[in-house]
Amino acid sequence: MQQVKEILIVDDETVINEAIIKICREAGFRADASEDAFLALKKLQKKNYDLILCDIMMPGVDGFQFLEEFKKLNRQTPVIMITGYSTLEFTMQAFSKGAIDFVPKPFTFEELISTVKRGIAFAEIQREIEKSKNSNKLDSIIYVSCPSKYFKLSYFSWANFELEGYVSVGVTDLFLKTIGAPESIKLEEISNGVVQGAPFCEITAKDGLPHRPLSPLSGKIIERNEHLPEEISLLEKDPYFSGWIYRIIPEEINYEKKFLIPCGADRY
Repeated sequence: MQQVKEILIVDDETVINEAIIKICREAGFRADASEDAFLALKKLQKKNYDLILCDIMMPGVDGFQFLEEFKKLNRQTPVIMITGYSTLEFTMQAFSKGAIDFVPKPFTFEELISTVKRGIAFAEIQREIEKSKNSNKLDSIIYVSCPSKYFKLSYFSWANFELEGYVSVGVTDLFLKTIGAPESIKLEEISNGVVQGAPFCEITAKDGLPHRPLSPLSGKIIERNEHLPEEISLLEKDPYFSGWIYRIIPEEINYEKKFLIPCGADRY
């Protein structure tokens, strides 16, 4: 029998905790809540969870301080931030401190569940990686990392800086592994803008849940991969080359590049 996944919610708003607990239970997860980040850290010293959802703006220990203190526990549990202040600075600060994702307030049922399911899948993938290391099966390929010359935003998306001055962008194989097999994709129109840290397409998985990966950079779309809506399998088969999503002219490259992680870095 498969073990029920356990989620810890850290938010000072009782109504938010109750809403998330209800939604998670309806989706088959077991959820626990704490309205105090300091007490949540005490709880985490005694018990392991599969996923943590943590608010950013809280009295006393806020979400960023929580991330710093949680890192000291040396746990691999993924942390997803909950925020009503989804600015670029907050998003990037959360990622730099170790969060893998965020849920905006207010959220819909689908937004929360799709994010939670990705977080649970992310945790399972990390466990598989640790298991393969411990068993010396170093040749075991769990997901394909993006090429070393690329850059990535969290585990969502990648950017490849081309010689011609434009940037190709797409989603990582790790992101695709967390959503399961993609069923369809909705693309932005050519000449539309994409914004770093904001959704830049919508991918619907075979379970019907929509997932909106975040763009690695801001810029104007000059070309989009018209093959993807008709041949969605390209995303899984070749996410870093023929499965690219857009080519863009970047707008704030000198500022935004500092928020990206080189694909050769030992993270995700």
